[in-house]
Amino acid sequence: MKSKFSVIGRLATGVSAAVLSLAAFAPAWAADKMGQPTNGGLMLQPSASEIRDKVAFFHNVILLPVIIGVAVFVLLLLLIVVVRFNKRSNPTPARWSHNTPIEILWTVVPVLILMFIAIFSFRLLYDEHNMPKPYMTVKVTGRQWNWDYEYPDKKITAHTSTILSDAEAAAIGEPRKLAASNPMYVPVNQVISVQVTAEDVIHSFSLPAFGIKIDAVPGRLNQTWFKANQTGTFSLRRYRRVIQRQFASC
Repeated sequence: MKSKFSVIGRLATGVSAAVLSLAAFAPAWAADKMGQPTNGGLMLQPSASEIRDKVAFFHNVILLPVIIGVAVFVLLLLLIVVVRFNKRSNPTPARWSHNTPIEILWTVVPVLILMFIAIFSFRLLYDEHNMPKPYMTVKVTGRQWNWDYEYPDKKITAHTSTILSDAEAAAIGEPRKLAASNPMYVPVNQVISVQVTAEDVIHSFSLPAFGIKIDAVPGRLNQTWFKANQTGTFSLRRYRRVIQRQFASC
């Protein structure tokens, strides 16, 4: 018994050391570059809007514990089956065909889990689509391979934003494939309505830092919104090729 307790003690010490090591790296995770590749990055990157904060909460606090709990539970069941019901441990198999309480349990419990997830999921979907009164509207037109930004409320005609070359991006101190010639500028702490369309093929207007993604479809006007809570430059990612644009809030 003493040796077993000793082994358990060493295991507990090892687990504690691992937890402390992970905790030591936690500040590094929080310091990930927003919307940019980060070496050794783990978990979701920082956000720049309230909606994106809610997306991160839904992922980290709701989905991950449920996924891990279900995975661990199923793994334990598999281990029990392997150990207790193999041919050596159980040479005479049982003759019963089903167990009504267990069948009810494994039907009701997943339904309850899905209902629990749905409560937070539907609330998040509602917040994403329930746009407050916008401060201004930006019309975005996608094409291969640039974006047009127009400010109809401010009587500002469309200007074209294209990706900068590697040399041009390095000259202004921006990461390659993330710098644009004419970025979109919007004020912080204001609701911005974005109307998205395309001229040729389907593109994707995606701003990871703000938690929004919507298709730009030719002949159709889609709409989304965001409210930046800090100044900065945020990458805009598009569909079908890894070409990213700058999005500046100021």
